Amino acid sequence: MRLGSDPLDRLSIPDGTTVEEHDLVTDGNVIVGGQSTVDFGVRGHSVMAGERVSFGGHIEAEGDCRLDMWCTVDDNVLVGENAYLGERVQIDGELKVAGDLDIGDDVDIEDGFEANGWIVIRNPMPTIVFLFVYLSQLLRVGEEEAAEEVLSSLTDDDGPDHDPLLIPRGATVSDDRWQVSTPATIGDDCRLHGNVRAEELTVGRDGVVFGSLRARGDIVVGRGTEIKGDVTTRSGDVRIGPGVTVWGDVVAENVALHENATVDGTMRASGEMRMHTDEVLDRPDETAEAMAEAAEELGDDQAAIAAADETAAGENDETSEEGQGAASDEAADAMTSDEAADAMTSDDEPVEARE
Repeated sequence: MRLGSDPLDRLSIPDGTTVEEHDLVTDGNVIVGGQSTVDFGVRGHSVMAGERVSFGGHIEAEGDCRLDMWCTVDDNVLVGENAYLGERVQIDGELKVAGDLDIGDDVDIEDGFEANGWIVIRNPMPTIVFLFVYLSQLLRVGEEEAAEEVLSSLTDDDGPDHDPLLIPRGATVSDDRWQVSTPATIGDDCRLHGNVRAEELTVGRDGVVFGSLRARGDIVVGRGTEIKGDVTTRSGDVRIGPGVTVWGDVVAENVALHENATVDGTMRASGEMRMHTDEVLDRPDETAEAMAEAAEELGDDQAAIAAADETAAGENDETSEEGQGAASDEAADAMTSDEAADAMTSDDEPVEARE
């Protein structure tokens, strides 16, 4: 990410994110902008939330958890490393921290807390302010590369090569709707519940959305994805990739539908409506690349096995030929011995008998 860009300028849902039993589950970090409402529980690597964020379930973080002032959590908070709670944070369950706990004033934890590391009671600096001050100091001393690394650690690198889940400021995320005032991107192999509302919307490959898609601008739906509702844009275009199934209607200025896609409802376009045979997403298809690599490795393995079989067959042929040659030599030797014995018998007969 470029220094100076806003990491929360869009809703970004990484590959493989799912909603499971009222929990939003992802392998990477979860970063939530201020004044947002997340009616799900959250399970991820590390969880960071701005001020006045409301969580409708529990939080499970394998790494750190940082909640700014006036955040509320309706259930337990389980943290695998360190936790930072700003002032007036409210947790309606229990707080368990495997590492250190930095806690502010007037924090309300209904069922108490446990921490295996240091416990410091003070007012932790709000997350956004902390990042701003820290980056300002780095830039002031000319450490631009270090500042880039800090931003990358928050947005690009989530520990084990996973993109973060980014929820912009003022968003609403629930079983009913995912509503943001920014563009939105949904990754591959995602399974989400709720109607998605955004400025622009891109949905990845092989996913399922149990709801409708609506945007002011363009909407793109990648290969093999299933939309259990309508796809509607106010003033943009809709592009639908191969193998897509839309259970509702499609409404846009212009509609581009792949010849192998299915729309169960009606399609309405004020402009052009056409069929196409192209992919609609520009980003790499990691699943296809992985399958190609696996096929290539399988082909190499099969070639190696075939070569080994040919070598073994050649060795068997040589062994057979050697065995046949040895048998022929033995037979010839046996015949020579018999002839010699016959000759000796003829020469040894008595003279009287011959007469």
